[in-house]
Amino acid sequence: MQMNTTHTSFVALGDSFTEGMSDALPNGSYRGWADLLAGRLAAHTPDFRYANLAVRGKLIQQIVDEQVETAVSMDADLVTLVGGLNDVLRPKCDVAKVCALLEEAVERLAPNCRQLVLMRSPARRGPVATRFLPRMEQLFGFVDDLAARHGALVVDLYGAHVLGDQRLWAEDRLHLDGEGHRRVAEAVWQTLGHTPRFDWTEALPASVPLSWPARRAADLRFTRQHLVPWIGRRLTGRSSGDGLPPKRAELLPYEL
Repeated sequence: MQMNTTHTSFVALGDSFTEGMSDALPNGSYRGWADLLAGRLAAHTPDFRYANLAVRGKLIQQIVDEQVETAVSMDADLVTLVGGLNDVLRPKCDVAKVCALLEEAVERLAPNCRQLVLMRSPARRGPVATRFLPRMEQLFGFVDDLAARHGALVVDLYGAHVLGDQRLWAEDRLHLDGEGHRRVAEAVWQTLGHTPRFDWTEALPASVPLSWPARRAADLRFTRQHLVPWIGRRLTGRSSGDGLPPKRAELLPYEL
């Protein structure tokens, strides 16, 4: 790919992955791959503008209803759309409906930006991913087809073995950590045709496996702090993003 220096504005749509969980900053907020990418683009382009409409917990219907038209109205050069994984990880999911909604979003976004970017989301290696693998692969296959039909780019995070490494995921086992987000930002950067800064697919160094007591303690901590609250929200129809505004609701100059 040739170096692309034409992007003067960037709008990101999605859920917690695009919001930046769990790349935590000292003040308790989240950074994430989209902020990192915006920072790189801003460093190359004067008056670069950035908006991030993502809200944690959003399903694809909510992304379509609450984010797409706002993004269209911003008329940005670059738009990223990542959604649907929250849907397919639920016990019951109509994957065909998820795909139809994703297509609706793409049909509205693609004609109104210079470059649309879609993603095959990363998956942490383990029993949860294995259980939902057929749904995920159905969704990601549709993403490939959708991109081909609408001139969008696809960042294949799912196919990158390193992003399945548990060491790149936060304690909640649902979100990448800071290093994971750094690699995603680099993956998007390279997909846009920019000069690589490092090999984002490089495997992590070998490590000594945790002892059984350490693994057991980690499992109990995960269950108490993350799994039980997540189940509680599912049973009561609540979302972690209820009442939260978009991360960066306006397309404004990005300060490094």
